[in-house]
Amino acid sequence: MISEKNRALFDREVAKYPADQKQSAVMACLTIIQGEHGFVSAENEKLVADYLGMAPIAVHEVTTFYNMYNQRPVGKYKLNVCTNLPCQLRDGAAALKHLEQKLGISMGQTTPDGMFTLQQSECLGACADSPVMLVNDLTMCSFMSNEKLDQLIAGLQSAEANQS
Repeated sequence: MISEKNRALFDREVAKYPADQKQSAVMACLTIIQGEHGFVSAENEKLVADYLGMAPIAVHEVTTFYNMYNQRPVGKYKLNVCTNLPCQLRDGAAALKHLEQKLGISMGQTTPDGMFTLQQSECLGACADSPVMLVNDLTMCSFMSNEKLDQLIAGLQSAEANQS
């Protein structure tokens, strides 16, 4: 069931489009669901589909196409490392491998403390700045040498420790 708060937010997003094009609000609705739950479950995909009058598979296609939608719980810091060909040629794969070793997890996994989830991205659109990564779908980090990756992880761990 969609909460009253989320229903109001959905209504606001749908109102931005002509009545016969309310499905255009699918990404906004998925973002709202993820904001509340931290990820978009299959059950929530169906709720969005029902609300927008879409086939559930159409909503699932959106959820699985975009990296910004989590289909399961993720760590506090989601690290997306670009591994597309231009980044591969400029150490993108090496950056991912370095983070796997540093965090003690494989790509797609979350650290046992729930702090970091490591993912690969297909393209972040900053090929000239590679290796690049996106932190929590918002912060682009460029020219990520092993030293810069270590500094990023240490900084996030330090910030977390200071909040405790």
